[in-house]
Amino acid sequence: MKSAILAAIGLVAALTAGCSDTASSGALGPVTAEGDRGWPFEVEEVDRFDEPWAMAFLPDSGDLLVTERTGALHLRDADTGERVEVTGTPEVVDAGQGGLGDVLPGPTYADDGTVYLSWAEGGDGGVGAAVGRARLETDGDGARLADLEVVWRQTPKTEGEGHFGHRLAFSPDGEHLFVSSGERQLGAPAQDTSNTLGSVVRLTLDGEPAPGNPLADRGGVTAEIWSWGHRNPLGLEFAPDGTLWESEMGPEGGDELNLVEAGANYGWPEVSNGSDYGGADIPDHAAGDGFTAPVRSWVPSISPGSLMIYDGDLFEDWRGDAFLGALSGEALVRVDLDGRSAGDAEVFDLGERIRAVEEGPDGAIWLLQDEGAGRLLRLTPA
Repeated sequence: MKSAILAAIGLVAALTAGCSDTASSGALGPVTAEGDRGWPFEVEEVDRFDEPWAMAFLPDSGDLLVTERTGALHLRDADTGERVEVTGTPEVVDAGQGGLGDVLPGPTYADDGTVYLSWAEGGDGGVGAAVGRARLETDGDGARLADLEVVWRQTPKTEGEGHFGHRLAFSPDGEHLFVSSGERQLGAPAQDTSNTLGSVVRLTLDGEPAPGNPLADRGGVTAEIWSWGHRNPLGLEFAPDGTLWESEMGPEGGDELNLVEAGANYGWPEVSNGSDYGGADIPDHAAGDGFTAPVRSWVPSISPGSLMIYDGDLFEDWRGDAFLGALSGEALVRVDLDGRSAGDAEVFDLGERIRAVEEGPDGAIWLLQDEGAGRLLRLTPA
């Protein structure tokens, strides 16, 4: 049983493992670039958004795309900071955790301007995640999405407003699209591979099941699945060495950082290092239980809402490390990655919910605070 004592120990471990004076407490307050909190970085506020969810830098210009959960997509000029709202976005279900989600320039963006987006859409059976692609067109005064087409839908649609997942990642060779799919707060579907709830799917760029997927011989949506047994996977990112990592929210505790591998079952809802809501026990991950355990977990929750693996030059000592935006934890969390294993964690208490983390073209670390604050922050070495 997971007692209150164990939970308290877990919190201390999560917040102090590997921490130095760089892990500060208290609200961030007015953002300055003074670096006077003992952090190894300076923090600059560069913009504000209403309900931001994700961001992505365009490879040709360094301009920034930012999604807002209500359905708005913004394009921010890298040189001037001016921004325009992109037209032609899909109709979204803006309710609960649903709305406009992730955005990424496609592997062919430099040639054809293709970008990919995810969102919650309505339909028969309720609501589900969808992924689409379109051509981003700009002129002197505006920007638009042209020829938007849906390439993937979460199956099946269900009632409820939570656990969509719908984070996107492209394989390093640019051949495959990976999508994280939440279990829609239903639990059991994560262990049922006849649907794509509670899974990570691997697709072609057109949204078809990718050849060589572990369950390809079963056909249907099962052929899309790369891994399963996930709960609420809100981070998905390839490391510089080509390994795929995923972060997900557990129930009461048990948030996870996972190394994602083909055909692996990560156990939800059969096992979790957290407890069910109300305190009901869930068996912990254990050797020989048939499930793949996380490389790192947090008890109590930090609520990881995003994941970035750093590959820049500004923070040289952090190259290859994982950065998670913590929502309930109101922090930026760094995890020391060494190949396929995770070491110490370092927590920078920012005093606001961190929704998204990205690496900028120059190696700076960019953060989006969640709705309420909505600040776009740029981190550079102190």
